[in-house]
Amino acid sequence: MSRRASPKLKTSSGVSEGGLSHVDAQGRVKMVDVGDKPVTAREAIARGSIRMSAEARRQIRRGKVKKGDPLQTARLAGILAAKQTSALIPLCHPLPLSSVHVDLVPTARGYVIEARVKTVAQTGVEMEALTAVAVAALTIYDMLKAVDKSMVIGDIRLVMKSGGRSGTYRAR
Repeated sequence: MSRRASPKLKTSSGVSEGGLSHVDAQGRVKMVDVGDKPVTAREAIARGSIRMSAEARRQIRRGKVKKGDPLQTARLAGILAAKQTSALIPLCHPLPLSSVHVDLVPTARGYVIEARVKTVAQTGVEMEALTAVAVAALTIYDMLKAVDKSMVIGDIRLVMKSGGRSGTYRAR
């Protein structure tokens, strides 16, 4: 026997009583209508990490990875992923991205990956920044899994977002 979500009543703002704008009054998933929202400059920064063995770090830093340069490949993969977010995450709107930067910073145990995404649109780019970080980390894993299958991808989070009705958010 399947259980259906109980219907939620919508407020005048289109958000269900439970606070979910992606669910209609009958409990069905829907894409949010952003047509009445103003077009504003928006930016999001996401960050994550990948930890790896000393041997994997050594191969990257000496340019000895057999598949090529994982850092440049991860940077490109992150940019491409940001551009394809709406194809990967079902309720994301396709957005005209004006800028995507992916940086990989070496640490003692691996790399910190940071993505900064900008647009001028009716909705934000948080999901694009998060997707860029996740795919960049997965790309590094793919290119080094022959050396280290125990790599750990983690701490993927939104660090900052600006623009739109809710203003600026900064993670603590």
